Amino acid sequence: MTDDIILPPRCDHDEAIHFLRKLRERGIVIGTDEAGRGALAGPVVASAVYLTQEQEEELCAMGLRDSKRVTPVRREKLFEAMKDMNVIYRASMVSAEDIDAENVLCASLRAMRESVSKVAKLTGKAECVVVDGDERINGLDIPQWVLVKADDLIPCVSAASIVAKVLRDRLMMILAKRYPNYGLETNKGYPTPHHMEAVKRQGLSRIHRETFCRKILSNGKEENL
Repeated sequence: MTDDIILPPRCDHDEAIHFLRKLRERGIVIGTDEAGRGALAGPVVASAVYLTQEQEEELCAMGLRDSKRVTPVRREKLFEAMKDMNVIYRASMVSAEDIDAENVLCASLRAMRESVSKVAKLTGKAECVVVDGDERINGLDIPQWVLVKADDLIPCVSAASIVAKVLRDRLMMILAKRYPNYGLETNKGYPTPHHMEAVKRQGLSRIHRETFCRKILSNGKEENL
């Protein structure tokens, strides 16, 4: 267990790798991250990933990093490489409707919990799950290392961020055809000027988060007075 290892909530790259090595000596380490938390439309998607040492080395050699620091083309290549290597991963999503009902933080943590639980069933009992951010995942029966910027420090979390981002982007491309004129194919649901203007002009679609769009809609009404 990790009880006798003091895991810091913030650390630099070398420190992170040091603690990761200590954890991996004890057993399986899973990483988890989410994508879409700040979007106006679409679900939040979370992923959990387990990497063997060999998979980690190969992916890092390919430029594995936090998905926000990698181009869309590189993200796709890394994701396809993970599939070719038979990397163990699972993903879960929470809809815009549920995000409105329970708030995006709770929705994100629920999707992460579901993803981690699925991977843990495939790998066996994990020694630790590394969670990107500063919030623990409630209801998870696995020791947690909650680490700020884990998505750019811990390879299995970087991999989880890639998986979540790629799967969500692919879904948003499909939804863009069902809900045109919002520019979802390019903004992926995030609050770009074009997207916010489209919300003011057209109102909300079924996949928009009402709680995220209220201010935009109220400003639009005020401008029309």
